[in-house]
Amino acid sequence: MNLSYWEIKSWLTNIDYTIIGSGIVGLNCALYLKKRFPKSNILILEKGMLPQGASTKNAGFACFGSLSEILDDLSSHSEAEVLELIKKRVDGLIMLRETLGDKTINYQKNGGYELFFKYETLLNECLSRKEAINKMLKPIFKENVFSTKPNIFKFNNINQTYIYNAFEAQIDTGKMMESLLQKVLSGGTKILNNIYVQDFNESNNSVKIKTNQFEISTSKLIIATNGFASQLINEKVQPARAQVLITKPIENLNIKGTFHLDKGYYYFRNIDNRILLGGGRNLDFKTEETSEIGQTELVQNKLEELLSTTILPKKKVVIEHRWSGIMGVGKQKKAIVKQLSNNVYCGVRLGGMGVAIGSKVGKELADLV
Repeated sequence: MNLSYWEIKSWLTNIDYTIIGSGIVGLNCALYLKKRFPKSNILILEKGMLPQGASTKNAGFACFGSLSEILDDLSSHSEAEVLELIKKRVDGLIMLRETLGDKTINYQKNGGYELFFKYETLLNECLSRKEAINKMLKPIFKENVFSTKPNIFKFNNINQTYIYNAFEAQIDTGKMMESLLQKVLSGGTKILNNIYVQDFNESNNSVKIKTNQFEISTSKLIIATNGFASQLINEKVQPARAQVLITKPIENLNIKGTFHLDKGYYYFRNIDNRILLGGGRNLDFKTEETSEIGQTELVQNKLEELLSTTILPKKKVVIEHRWSGIMGVGKQKKAIVKQLSNNVYCGVRLGGMGVAIGSKVGKELADLV
C-alpha cells in the first residue's frame, strides 16, 4: 500500500493497544483503556465501513431475557449461572445509560411483552413457573418482574394472555453507536475502517498484525469481533445471522413496547411509526450459522407472513428495508473474556445480548489488559 512517512508515523507506529472490531465491545474497551492509561496510543481496526457485526444491525431491545428464554436457560445452566447472566445484562444496561445518557440513545422504558401462539403449550409452563422466577429475580430487581396482561394490542392468532415485563426498554442503536464513536474519537483513539485482519503472530513483547492494507506491530492485541471471532482465534463461538426487516411508516400505529414471540426467536417493535421485525433463524439453524451478510427467502417469507397474519392483519404495509447482522453464540451463554496468550486478549460470544452486556464486556476486557 502506498503510505507516506507521515501516515506511518501518525497512525501505524508505537501502538500500545490494537483492538479488532469497532462494535459495542471494542469501543467500550477503548474508552476504559483510555481512562486507565490516558497517554496510551490505541488503534481500532474495523473491517466494515461501519461496525460489521450486530452493534448497528440489531432491533434495539434493552432487554435481559423474556420469561421463556430464562426458563430455557435454566434447562442448560444452573440457577446461579442464570442469575449471574441476568445480573450482568442489567448492570451492562445501567453502564450503557450512564456512559451515553438516556436522551442520547433515546432510551424508552415502554415495557416488554412475550406473546404466545394459540396452539402453543409454552404459555402454561411460563404461567406455572412465573412466581418462582419472580422470586429468583427479587434480589436483582427488588420487585416482581413478570406479570400478565390481556391481549391489548389485538394481535391475531395470539393467546389472550401476554406476559409483561415492566423493566424492558428500547433504544436507538444508530444513535448509541454514533455517540459512542464520537466519545472514543474525542479521547484520542484512532479508528481505521475497511481494514481486514488476515493474521497475527506474537513475539516476546509485541504482536505483528497482517491486514489487507499494511502490517503493523502492537504491544497488546485485543479481539472484539464477536460473531467473526472464529476467523481469528480458536474459541467456541458460532456465528449466528439475524435477519431483520422494517416497514414504511404506518398511520395510527398504536403498538408500543418490545415484543417477543416463539421463545424470543421472533421480536418486533414500533420505531418511528414503522414495524421493525426480526428473527427466524430457528427455521434453519444450519444455514443461519454463517458470517455471510444476507437474507434468505425462507426467513423473509416467514417474517412477512407474521406481519400480515399476526401483527398487522388488517393493514396494508410496505417493506422498506431488509438487513442482517451477525451475532456470536455458543452452547454456554457466558461471554468469553480472557487472556489468550502473553499479549493477546479477547471479548467475544455475546449470545445475542450485545446491547445489554457489550459495555460491561468492554470494561472487563480493558481491566484484564
